[in-house]
Amino acid sequence: MPQHDAPILPAHRPGASRQTPEASDGLAPSRTARPWMPALLHTLGFLTVYLLAICTPWGQRAENALFDLGADGSEAAWIYPLSGAAYGSTPLPPMELSAKPTLMVGLAVIVVLTLVRLCWRQGCAALGVVILTTGGKEVLKSILPRPDLVGAPENLLDQGFPSGHTAIPAALTLAAVLVVSPRIRPYAAAAGVLWLACIAAASATMGGHRPSEVLGATLLACACYGLATWLLPPAAAPGVTRRPRALPALTLTSALAVALVSGARNDTLTRSLISAAAAFLCAALVWYAAIGRPVPTAPVRRPGPGQRHLMRH
Repeated sequence: MPQHDAPILPAHRPGASRQTPEASDGLAPSRTARPWMPALLHTLGFLTVYLLAICTPWGQRAENALFDLGADGSEAAWIYPLSGAAYGSTPLPPMELSAKPTLMVGLAVIVVLTLVRLCWRQGCAALGVVILTTGGKEVLKSILPRPDLVGAPENLLDQGFPSGHTAIPAALTLAAVLVVSPRIRPYAAAAGVLWLACIAAASATMGGHRPSEVLGATLLACACYGLATWLLPPAAAPGVTRRPRALPALTLTSALAVALVSGARNDTLTRSLISAAAAFLCAALVWYAAIGRPVPTAPVRRPGPGQRHLMRH
C-alpha cells in the first residue's frame, strides 16, 4: 500500500492568537530585564549635573562666564519679543506669568484624555509624572544649595536648579505619551520635543536659567517618567513604539533648528550656541525616554525547495 506522508501543519506559537490591542498597534513590551535602569540613569545624570556645574569652582566659573558674554541682557535674544518680559508682549507658554496657567491646562488635558480613553492607570501615572516633576523641582530648589565657591556677584547666587520653566514642557510631554493613543504617541512626542527645545533655549539664552538648570529639569522629568513606567503593570506600560522611519531624524533635526533660533542672540555667538546645545540635549533626552529605540523587525525567511514541495502536499 502506498504510504501517505502526514500533512505538515504550521507550528503553533503560544500566545500568537492572544495579542493585546496595544501589541496590534505596533508596540513591543516595554519591560526589560532591568526596568528600573532608565529611572536610575536619569537620576544619576541629574546628580552629576548638579555636582559638576554647581558644586565645583570650575563649573561655577564656566556658567557664570556666560552672563559676561552678552552685554545687552535678555533684550539681545531673538525670542525676547515672545518671552513676555517685553512690555505688552504675550508670553510663549510657559514663560513668565503663563507658567501656572500652562500647567493647569496641561493637567486638565491629561484628565480629559484619561476619561475619554478609560486608561486609568496610565492617567494616574501621567498625573504623577507632572506633579512629581513640578513639585519636586520646588523641593529640590530649597534643599540643594548653591555655594559661592568663586566670589560671584550677588545677582548670580540665586538658586535656580532645576529650571521650572523647562520642567513644565518636559513633564507634560512625557505625561502625554502615557495617555494618548499608541498611533498618535510618536507625533505627540515630536510636538512636545519641539516645544521643549524652544523653551529650554530661550530660558538659557535670556539669562533666566543656566544650561545646567535646564538640563537638570529635563533629567528630573525623565527620572519621574522612568519611575512611573516601572511601577505600571507590564500590560499598561507604554512599549517601544513603531513609527515612520524618518520621524526620529526629522524630529531631532527640527529640534536642533528650533533650539538654534530660540537660543540666538545679537551680541554673542558663543552664548547662543551653548544655549542651543543644552536645549537640543534636553530634546534628545525626552525623545529617547518617550519613544525609545526602533522596534526590530524579524527577517522574512523564504522556504527552500524541499519545504515548498512539502507545502504543496
